[in-house]
Formats: sequence, C-alpha cells, structure tokens
Amino acid sequence: MAASKQELREQRRRVRQMEARRSLRDAQQQRRRRDNTLAIGAGVVAVALGVVLQLTAFSSNPTPEEYAAVQAGLQTPSATPSPSESNVGNIPSADLARGKTLTGTLTVNGKPLGVTLDGTKAPQAVSVFKTLADQGFFTKNGCHRLTTSSIYVLQCGSKDGKGGVDPGFQWGPVENVPADGKYPAGTIAVARAASTYSNSTQFFITYKDSVLPVDQGGYTVMGRVTSGLDAITALASAGVKAGGTSATDGPPATAVTIDSFTLK
Repeated sequence: MAASKQELREQRRRVRQMEARRSLRDAQQQRRRRDNTLAIGAGVVAVALGVVLQLTAFSSNPTPEEYAAVQAGLQTPSATPSPSESNVGNIPSADLARGKTLTGTLTVNGKPLGVTLDGTKAPQAVSVFKTLADQGFFTKNGCHRLTTSSIYVLQCGSKDGKGGVDPGFQWGPVENVPADGKYPAGTIAVARAASTYSNSTQFFITYKDSVLPVDQGGYTVMGRVTSGLDAITALASAGVKAGGTSATDGPPATAVTIDSFTLK
C-alpha cells in the first residue's frame, strides 16, 4: 500500500533529525581531536624547551632574550645547521698532557684548593686547561654561576667572567664521561653547550654529588679537587644572588673570584 502524504512528511522529518544528530556528533569529535592535538603540541614545546635549556645549562646562563629566542625557535619551524665537529681557534694539542697527571692549586677568594687533572683519561681537556692556566687566563676571572638544587655546581672560567661564550675558541670531543651521569663531589668537569665540539674555557666543580644528563654526550671529567672543597661548600651556602635564572640557579650571592690557577 502506498504511503500517505502525512507518512512521507514524517519519514522525511525523521531522516532530517538523524542527519542533524550525526552532523553534531561529527563536529564534536573533530573538536575533541583538535583540542587534543593542541594540548599535545603545547606539551611537546614545553618538554623541548626544557631539554634545550638543560643542554645549554653548563655553557652560560640564558638571558631573557636568549630564552625568548629558544622558545620562538621551538614554536617556529626552521632549518637547524648541524653542529660543528671540528676545533675552532688555536687549540693546544692533546699530546701536551697525554698520559700525564697534573697537580696544582686553584685559589678562589683567598682559599686554596688542591687539584689533580688526569691527562690519561682526558688528554685534550687537560692540555687546554694547562695552557690557559699557564697563560694566566683564569687569574682574577669570576665564577659566574652557582646551582643549589638537584645539581650542585660552581661554574667558572668564562671569557668575560660573567658567563659569556667565546665562539672563537671551541673544541672537542668530550672525554671521560661517566656512563651513569654521576659526578661525585669534587669533580672538575668541562662546561659546554649542545655540540660535543662546544667546549671552551669554562669548567665547573661539583661541591655535592650530582647527576647530569648523558643523552647528549655528557661532560668531560678532567680532574678532581683533592683538598679545600669545603671552601666551595661554604660559598654555596650563601645561595644565589637575587635576579638569577631562578632562586637556585644564578650568580653566587657571595661573589667568587679566581685568584690564581697553577698546574705542573
């Protein structure tokens, strides 16, 4: 029996309702997918930013401008050149210290620290720092950075004494990196940026046991403090100067100056 006009109108109405509900459901699913994508993207940016800043942590303190530039670089796709894998500048030969153990004194704020550097495990690093010390590079140089939470280091040796890098003096590779990322109290290691050939003139001393990331090559351990580490611990107890990168990372509240650095 043929359907009446009233029945046909009712059928069309039900079809339109079903199509409207389906369209609404599809729109809701698309919105949820979009929201999830945005949330995941924001999380990736945050994690990436943290990784980048961590990798540069033992090169220099990022300025607000540098922080903004890193953040912008993560949010805006751009071509990233491969890091240089060759030395830049007049880098001493690793043969200068190869197979040798050097001892000496690092004096900071009038307090002498006995040190020993291992030219067998880190010949390139020890050769560089022996040469710099002999040239008087570190004399009256400032220690620009102190960290007091999770990682416990005093960082020194920047060209300007304030954390500035020296792009005209960079070298590698990294040497004698702890496989487990553990740097015991008294460790003397070479600071660098992300590239394994971005070592320069900066170094850091751990005044407490610390664990540093190894997924990007780690940091060259070139020696250790054999006496006087309590002087660094005492300086660290004063904390970080207000206005640093954070309340636990920035210039030492008590200014630290290297009086001399001698090795033989």
